[in-house]
Amino acid sequence: MSDITQHYTDFDQYIRQGEPSQKKKASIWQTAIGLQAVDGLQTSDYLKATACKHIEGEIDIDEARELIRSYYQSKTQREPDDDEKQEADKVSANIT
Repeated sequence: MSDITQHYTDFDQYIRQGEPSQKKKASIWQTAIGLQAVDGLQTSDYLKATACKHIEGEIDIDEARELIRSYYQSKTQREPDDDEKQEADKVSANIT
């Protein structure tokens, strides 16, 4: 399964079986991540985990954006695709 397909299926359970607010949030995250994929950008696993916290109601969207921002600021081990993932993560959170 490709990473893009994996991101879509990660939120399917919320969309099918979640509470109404979870369904709505999961659908919005899935759309935001999909829009990044259309532009050829992949989001990080950290974004997916943060999105799940937002969907579950553990954090609000402002906290999600802040967690993503601070994740990249404090990251000491850089990967070659970090800049693209950072852009995709931040844009996905802003779309949401």
